[in-house]
Amino acid sequence: MKDWRPDLSRSNKPRYMAIADLIEMDLRSGRLAIGDRLPPQRELAKHLDIDFTTVARGYAEAQKRGLVDSHVGRGTFVTGGADKERRDFGSDTAPDPRRMSAIDLSMNMPPEPTDPELIMRMREGISTVASSLIPLLRYQGFGGSGMDKAAAAAWLSRRGLVPSQERIFVTPGAHPALLAICGLLAKPSETILSERITYPGIRSIAAQLRINLSGLPMDADGILPAAFAEACEKLKPKGIYLNPTLQNPLTLTIPERRREEICAVARKYHVPIIEDDAYGFIPLHAPPPFAAMAPDLTWHIGGLAKCIGAGLRLAYVVAPDTKAIWPFVSAMRANNVMASPLNMALATRWIEDGTADVMLRFIRKEAAARQELVAAILPPGSYRGDPISFNIWLPLTNGWTRSTFGSHMRASGIGVVASDAFTVEGQALEAVRVCLGGPIEREKLRGSLEFMGHALEGSPELAASFF
Repeated sequence: MKDWRPDLSRSNKPRYMAIADLIEMDLRSGRLAIGDRLPPQRELAKHLDIDFTTVARGYAEAQKRGLVDSHVGRGTFVTGGADKERRDFGSDTAPDPRRMSAIDLSMNMPPEPTDPELIMRMREGISTVASSLIPLLRYQGFGGSGMDKAAAAAWLSRRGLVPSQERIFVTPGAHPALLAICGLLAKPSETILSERITYPGIRSIAAQLRINLSGLPMDADGILPAAFAEACEKLKPKGIYLNPTLQNPLTLTIPERRREEICAVARKYHVPIIEDDAYGFIPLHAPPPFAAMAPDLTWHIGGLAKCIGAGLRLAYVVAPDTKAIWPFVSAMRANNVMASPLNMALATRWIEDGTADVMLRFIRKEAAARQELVAAILPPGSYRGDPISFNIWLPLTNGWTRSTFGSHMRASGIGVVASDAFTVEGQALEAVRVCLGGPIEREKLRGSLEFMGHALEGSPELAASFF
């Protein structure tokens, strides 16, 4: 928190107006910086010996001018709305075209921000972090500093999690965290369970560690508890991997009742739960995470790739107990040393000043708009999607195979991935995952979806005749 103590005698205006004026003046002079947290209103009122309501009106006036932004429970932060020079940070610099084309369409990406105000806020966060550039280029201890863990705890609280900081680790993405956790739980030839159709990354990790990955049968609510119990009896698994909210690729969310049943089986057979909560922050009212229902059994991974940005390469991991901490730290240090301090500092700044919340709201709103496009173009029942997921699961008909359909859509600008990548058990279905996010703009997406819809109405041969 900034120890800001304004001198009201510098202004002859009413005191509440003077407070707003002095925020603006101190921002221009450099005494205040974008991202600084102002003193609580009651504390400042006591220091200045004025009414609390006067300070509250002053902060409200500053917010009206765009100078500050207030967040319940976290405080009032300087945003610099009136400082034109700061707000235009980077706006006169054209993007490097060599960077603009860097994209992997095989990944499931959230819609990218397009709102100028949001992009400006993101740039301001980078500008603020740059003021500490030199110390952020140093080697640092694994797991994040105290302020980074505090930001992680604040972010995880949105999912109803309140772990102690000693159980929270900032890691360089969900994938390295999964690699370390799976390596701790299972030795080569031992078994970890998962959904029958699941996130491809866990398949790659299991193959690398030479762990048997066994897929469980599913219905519309996720894995079947009875099948989970049967697998525990037969396979003696060392853990179960679940992607329980807006699951990639099927977009299903395990309801609370089914989660309780899964927890009961896991507890009966002492099976650790690996909870990949990559999409858990997207719904406004998601079911409670497994880490809240069975904290002593659950490794919780709250990745930032889907709710803020994959380029940060950060995930917040909550260990089930203190006994598990040191083996996890050793495994992570051996493979990754540490998460990037630059990335950690930026994520922490965005969480503290509310930019991360604005980004999350944008992703929700834009994902919903894109799902509405799909609903307007594709026939009801022809695909599976959630109203705020940024992908759909598309079973193929009319003679389309996943290979021919993927080839047909290759130049469309949207990512289409065949079901083979997601299938753990049994023969892969003639189905694909279609990503609706990434850099593609909404109108271009509309055209690609119309192209896709037209192709699906007929056979591959008919679609080829239009080229």
